[in-house]
Amino acid sequence: MHSRVLPLLLVSLVSVGCGSAGGNGSTTPGGGGPAGGGGAGGSGAGRAAPTGHPAQNLIPRDILFGNPERSNVQVSPNGKSLSWLAPVSGVMNVWVAPLGKLDQAKSITADTTRPVRAYFWAFDNKHILYQQDTGGDENWHIHSVEVATGKAKDITPLDKAESKVAARIDGVSHKVPGKVLIAVNERNQQFHDTYEVDIATGKKKMLVQNDGFVGFMFDDDLQVKLAMQMSPDGGFVIKKANRAKPGTWDDFFTIPQEDSLTTQPLGFDKFGKYVYLWDSRGRDTGALMVMSLKFGQGKVVAEDPRADGSEILVHPTDNTIQAVGFTYERNQWKVLDKRVAPDFEKLEKLANGEFAITSRTLDDRKWIVASYSDAGPVRYYLWDRGKKKETFLFSNRPALEKLELAAMKPVVIPSRDNLNLVSYLSLPVGSDKDGNGVPEQPLPMVLVVHGGPWARDHWGFNPIHQLLANRGYAVLSVNFRGSTGFGKKFVNAANREWAGKMHDDLVDAVKWAEKAGVADGKRVCIMGGSYGGYATLVGLSFTPDLFACGVDIVGPSNLITLIQTVPPYWMPIVNMFKARVGDWTTDEGKKFLKERSPLTHAGKIKRPLLIGQGANDPRVKQAESDQIVKALQQKKIPVTYVVFPDEGHGFARPENSLAFWAVTEAFLSAYLGGTFQPLDPSAFKGSTITVPEGARDVPQLQDAVPKK
Repeated sequence: MHSRVLPLLLVSLVSVGCGSAGGNGSTTPGGGGPAGGGGAGGSGAGRAAPTGHPAQNLIPRDILFGNPERSNVQVSPNGKSLSWLAPVSGVMNVWVAPLGKLDQAKSITADTTRPVRAYFWAFDNKHILYQQDTGGDENWHIHSVEVATGKAKDITPLDKAESKVAARIDGVSHKVPGKVLIAVNERNQQFHDTYEVDIATGKKKMLVQNDGFVGFMFDDDLQVKLAMQMSPDGGFVIKKANRAKPGTWDDFFTIPQEDSLTTQPLGFDKFGKYVYLWDSRGRDTGALMVMSLKFGQGKVVAEDPRADGSEILVHPTDNTIQAVGFTYERNQWKVLDKRVAPDFEKLEKLANGEFAITSRTLDDRKWIVASYSDAGPVRYYLWDRGKKKETFLFSNRPALEKLELAAMKPVVIPSRDNLNLVSYLSLPVGSDKDGNGVPEQPLPMVLVVHGGPWARDHWGFNPIHQLLANRGYAVLSVNFRGSTGFGKKFVNAANREWAGKMHDDLVDAVKWAEKAGVADGKRVCIMGGSYGGYATLVGLSFTPDLFACGVDIVGPSNLITLIQTVPPYWMPIVNMFKARVGDWTTDEGKKFLKERSPLTHAGKIKRPLLIGQGANDPRVKQAESDQIVKALQQKKIPVTYVVFPDEGHGFARPENSLAFWAVTEAFLSAYLGGTFQPLDPSAFKGSTITVPEGARDVPQLQDAVPKK
């Protein structure tokens, strides 16, 4: 069950964080209308710079967007060591300590520019594996680090030292502890071949040559069993390896286009005779299924009529699925294995909110448990299964425990055509004295739109919500149609509805907030990253009078150029874009996509806009932002453009993230009337931020931003 499947998202969620509260909450600081301190109108040199409302008694940005003290805690397979991510000279790296001796921790990776964001233990207990790119270009290389010595090796199986590839890990197994499967698109940039690589030496051998598949799945012997191929209509064909004729494939089952985002193989049983999968065929929501590889027959193991399966707990060696998570408003576990039922009963009482089992020893005696809440840090525990006892390790951001933070409330908002939009609302601390989810008076509001769009928002600690609530705003995140997790009818309701009914859902959410007394309808900002950035541009251009301002982070402005410039290794899945967004290969399709592109309607934008972009973004190229900025400049519409030359699809370096949110909160203060932490050169320390356009349209930015 350690296979890894290529994600099926075409436009992925950019990670944008922010959060805090305590202090100024019950009233809106500063006041002012949509144009705040005079930012609307042309961008001539004679216009006065907008005024915001700086304040000192706010939660500092670095508590929310700086490096966590420690995160991503794991226990080694043999249970002798504990690992986590923590800063080394300001850059997140992997640390390892003997179990029970955290004071003996040492860093074993030595990245000095970009943070290590994901890693895991090899089953040999001697190595840590992680991936890293350069400047956000997503040309990933796989690195192996010897835990005892810190000796690092790039084990990406390349024949050319400087090849630009997007490598990924395809599988690991406790039965083959010294090996890892790595997929590389060096031979053909569209397709990833899979190699078996010796973790210690880097020695490689090709295991599967890929001549047209999205990805492969392997059993615990690291033998390929299944392959996934996209069909012309945007569905998938799952093929089974023919053992009698190596290198050939037999059709196993098909996933129709309508089920392509809610049906997916997950892994195999211990003996490789059955495959587990999420399966929405013949039903609405994705149920957990088990299917015979020999006969193709399956049965439902667990399902929920409101939500797709969201996570599974799998025994580390038996490969039995022990519990299944379903998330509608909040995650709910269904325990399938009575052996873990007592553990879950205890952990539910321990967790202040929700919990996840993030790591386990091979003998299954010790678990790492992460406890989550909406108004505090992640708290990590070592769980002893024999004693049914927890040992608190640490929290990821201890400074949060001293703060009074905003609660996040799930709300279900009806769309105009009667869909249920599961949403999450955060209000400034002290603004909702009776606890009914409505502030004492309507507040300026920020609508935060998630990326993907084939992803979803969740309940829990959200730094964006916390930051904005602390600055005096109501904050609303909406799972609009097309969001995943709510069944295939919900996700399919978004087909060819970019800038159509998907936008209607966001408009309906704003109208709901205004009618409920949550939002001051004249002071609402739309903000988001990736698809959320596109939604921001749509909001300002398709409904130009609805929003007071917008914040677009790496959002596409032209759907035709977006798809024409995706990385080559996305080509095996572009049929999904044709089915769900539009067909750029026909004249009629191009006309449709042009009409749904914000760039076409840029002249309608009349409210202030802030755009953030990574220069190395391989998904949404910088040209997507450049062209909308140019169009607005030509029409003398105010736009502030922030570019980071060492970032890609989102801002990974904390110095850059802090810099962007410093600009954002000052921008919002000018046009919505909330407070902001004052800007000075220290806000941009260590950042590569450039502001090629519109620095004067954000309070204090022109004097604070570094001169290049």
